[in-house]
Amino acid sequence: MAKGRFPGNMGGMNMNQMMKQAQKMQQDMLKMQEELDNLTVEGTSGGGMVTVTATAKKEITSVKINPEAVDPDDVEMLEDLVLSAIKDALSKAEKESESQMSKITGGLNIPGLI
Repeated sequence: MAKGRFPGNMGGMNMNQMMKQAQKMQQDMLKMQEELDNLTVEGTSGGGMVTVTATAKKEITSVKINPEAVDPDDVEMLEDLVLSAIKDALSKAEKESESQMSKITGGLNIPGLI
């Protein structure tokens, strides 16, 4: 072991500093989780014929269908539009969650944090 160094010193950062940083990160995570609880995104398809609203936590909160999209002879098209809008909303929710998380983690991908 090098002279003047001891195991508790990690690259110039002592254990106390590490604990403070971990506590700050935990507080930031709690704040971010609250913000995500209140954040919504919209996914659309068919040029706005179907709109799906979801939370950033990937919970669908509403589905709006323009009456013009309802064709009793083509139910399959409406199903496709709804599915596409849901996928769009969930994709945006995922991106927003990742964006918010990267502000805290500095871009590190830490599994299980969201």
